[in-house]
Amino acid sequence: MPATKEFTVLMEDQPGTLGKVCRALADHNVNILGLHSFPIGGKAVTRLVVDNPTAAKAALDTERLTCIEAEVVQVKLPHRPGEIVRVASRLGEANININYAYCGLEPETNAPLVFFGVTEVTKAASLLEQAAAAAAKP
Repeated sequence: MPATKEFTVLMEDQPGTLGKVCRALADHNVNILGLHSFPIGGKAVTRLVVDNPTAAKAALDTERLTCIEAEVVQVKLPHRPGEIVRVASRLGEANININYAYCGLEPETNAPLVFFGVTEVTKAASLLEQAAAAAAKP
């Protein structure tokens, strides 16, 4: 699936907060596929892509965490040099701005997944779907 739901969680930047969020997700049987977290101004901004967005939302609500849901695009890439440059360049050539990116793993195969927060999700999803199909060809 080239487009997927992402949760951005804003929390205090202090010891134990990321563990608390991850524990809440695990307790709701949610598997984290991609994770990106960074501090800014005394807060921690954490982006998550999960296998079960509905259960993840329930877990985050239970913890009373502020979260924003957004659509991002994802692409499964072969694990070899040059694959990220290939898809990032393709988005740039289509005049789609990449606001941020991070990686994760596909649960069944441990294949690399790259998540892009972009300005045009639908257009980017189509391009990345084509790119993934081209990469799969020998």
